[in-house]
Amino acid sequence: MSSQNFDGIIEQISSMTVKELSELVKNIEKTFGVSAAAAVAVAPAAGGEAAVVEKTEFKVSLKDSGPEKIKVIKALRQVIQGLGLTDAKKLVEETPSVLQENVSKEDAQKMKEALEAAGAKVELL
Repeated sequence: MSSQNFDGIIEQISSMTVKELSELVKNIEKTFGVSAAAAVAVAPAAGGEAAVVEKTEFKVSLKDSGPEKIKVIKALRQVIQGLGLTDAKKLVEETPSVLQENVSKEDAQKMKEALEAAGAKVELL
């Protein structure tokens, strides 16, 4: 196959929607009996070493609310938009508790810093 054929294929793929791309991957996996996830996991990096994938989404977990629960409740309500007082109090009192899942690295770090400044112990998973 020449590079011109590859250019045409790449052009077609770049014009696809996410849904169409998902269907294409499923069809390729089914046709060739492979898994795209497995291929990525074992693919070596350019230097021949295993590729290190940086985690982009985190689970923010409150491990301990500390001695000043009121400060932690206030901080929690500031970092999680739309969280009511009752829900915030419940999360603080029932530690350990998961505060949010699938949070970006930046947002997770901001939450952790704000809650730790209020005296809580927070873990990013």
